[in-house]
Amino acid sequence: MSFNVCGKSVKENDVIIVFMGHDSMFPLSVKEGEITQTKYGAIKHNSLLGHGYGTKFSCTKGWVYILQATPELWTLCLPHRTQILYTADIAMITLQLDLKPGSVVCESGTGSGSLSHAILRTVAPMGHLHTVEFNEGRCNKATAEFGEHGLSQYVTVYHRDVINEGFPVENAADAVFLDIPRPDEAVKVAAKALKTTGGRFCSFSPCIEQTQRTCATLRKPGSGFCEVETLELVRRSHNVKRVYIPIADIGIGDSEVRTALIKGENNTSSVLPCAYEAGDDMPVGEIIIRTTPENKDGLSSSKNPKRAKFDMSSSQISQGGGKSYEKGKTPPAATKYAFSTRTCILPKEIYGHTGYLTFATYRPGLSHKV
Repeated sequence: MSFNVCGKSVKENDVIIVFMGHDSMFPLSVKEGEITQTKYGAIKHNSLLGHGYGTKFSCTKGWVYILQATPELWTLCLPHRTQILYTADIAMITLQLDLKPGSVVCESGTGSGSLSHAILRTVAPMGHLHTVEFNEGRCNKATAEFGEHGLSQYVTVYHRDVINEGFPVENAADAVFLDIPRPDEAVKVAAKALKTTGGRFCSFSPCIEQTQRTCATLRKPGSGFCEVETLELVRRSHNVKRVYIPIADIGIGDSEVRTALIKGENNTSSVLPCAYEAGDDMPVGEIIIRTTPENKDGLSSSKNPKRAKFDMSSSQISQGGGKSYEKGKTPPAATKYAFSTRTCILPKEIYGHTGYLTFATYRPGLSHKV
């Protein structure tokens, strides 16, 4: 098993993902005879051998899921040596760079290898990744990880300064990606690495000043780049929530309002079979009746609201009665009518990694276009 080959069961030296929750998972290299401790108890590696991927594994105090490693899962639980790119940015990068099996990619800023794993899965088995890392320690760790994950044949890691020394290949890359402090100074280096027939360029920058300088450099006459654009991806989560839309008071009595609410287009009743007091768990698209807090029947109170369900057939509405009351007793007057529906609510604060992706097309023989 490796990151680009699927397996059915766990084998020795496999890198697996131990899943204890969406916010609690970690990678594990299976070694015969070893034991790993979790909050649910010990995991004996010998017991993992032959265990099917995607199934539960019983620990001494509970159970976990054993998952096969993928670039997406690796991004969520990898050991951080630097800030990393997450799935939303990675998906846009692989799309805009037009990566496919057989593509040759140059990357500067290997870091923790989050993007590198996604690129390798995309370009395998015929493509290759040339990734450059300025820090020697991170370079060595990345090389070891790629080997452990079965990806060594698709990637070469270099320890060098890309701005001063350039990429190790020239006129060979289909795409170039930069994640370095001064990307504008590496634009010429990127152009040398790209094929003479053209290619795609991408730079990730955490601040707008770097992005502005990079765009200005890409747009200079004679740079060979065109179609320059910058994107910012922000992840937003929406909460699905029930809301109540008030129905306008048109100055008629409660009994007339109730009757009107269940009338159809042909002035026939039983279009809406029932209405509920606000707060009940009810189908979307029903009518809500809110009662006054002063009701002696205790149907609604600001401190301890009691939720009642009314049968709203036309005969009972005209009589002013309901199932929750004694026969002939008039229910409390409704002070507000509302329409129930579901909608998406944005959270007050939006969390996410802020960064700018600048893309450009390398076409040295064409006239310059912004």
